[in-house]
Amino acid sequence: MAGMLMRVLTSILILAATLSLTGCGDDRPEKIEKYQQLTQQRLSTLNTMLEDGQVRNANLLKQYSSLLKQQKPDLAPLVDELAKDATAEGPMYTSLKRRLADAQNSANFTDLDQQLAEVENLYQAADPSLYNDMLSDPVNVIADMSEGKLARVNAISREAAALANNAEDFGPGNQLVGNPAYGSWQTDSSGMSFWAWYGMYSMFSNIFQRPIYYDRWSGNRGYSYYNDVGRYRYTSPKQAQAQEKTFEQTKKRFDSQGKRFDSPYSKSRTGATALSRESSSAPKTNTTANKSSAQSGSKFRSNYSKDSSFRNSSNRTTRSVRRGK
Repeated sequence: MAGMLMRVLTSILILAATLSLTGCGDDRPEKIEKYQQLTQQRLSTLNTMLEDGQVRNANLLKQYSSLLKQQKPDLAPLVDELAKDATAEGPMYTSLKRRLADAQNSANFTDLDQQLAEVENLYQAADPSLYNDMLSDPVNVIADMSEGKLARVNAISREAAALANNAEDFGPGNQLVGNPAYGSWQTDSSGMSFWAWYGMYSMFSNIFQRPIYYDRWSGNRGYSYYNDVGRYRYTSPKQAQAQEKTFEQTKKRFDSQGKRFDSPYSKSRTGATALSRESSSAPKTNTTANKSSAQSGSKFRSNYSKDSSFRNSSNRTTRSVRRGK
């Protein structure tokens, strides 16, 4: 009798331990699936808002593009390409769709933490308020190309930004340099990294007529939303790794010459104005964070790893279109 009682008690203890472990199980797969579903919903909502003219900077991008083509008809092919970002056919929106598709496959990530961080960042990147802010870069590219006829949005003037940051003029399209949606850093035979535009964006090179080298751009770049506010949200783990590789290669070359080289993201540039609350709360970029997020085999850093809520803040993007200030 005593032996049977012991066996029953042992079975109960084993069952209790099993249930306890089950209750404290890994909830990351469930969170990943939840963020994937919510991000898909946000992308669908964003698509509808773009089609219905409910994203302010997308509307401005269309208007500015039309006006610039009248002013400079020879730039029409480039301007039309920039205007695609006002739709779901542009590189910014399609890059989010591609990243979400990649995020469905755990084999694309080193571990569940990296996959969870990516879907969290994607969820935030698809927020219409943030996406509206992100569109300030292509809008301001067109504004600058108008030679003062069109006002910048969500950013101080070109002259004020250059003065505040002691920035060098890297020509039209400089706000898009460094953004993997528009180009990538390539290395020439001498080991120097330069910016290579994708497709029709290569017309920027025809206008500027000289290469943009990574080492010079890093220390002398001006403000852009992507590089100074939105980089973590709008960069995939693979893209972050490529950015880190370019930095490490350049730093190694400088070290061999006894020179110091700092990351282009070691400090944020001055220039943002009237951004959404979500953008204003973004963590500042820094070399350590950039390095830890991009290295092979490490976890991709999420700005929202501690945010367990699934908020929808799209209601602040439906403001009427006035002047681009």
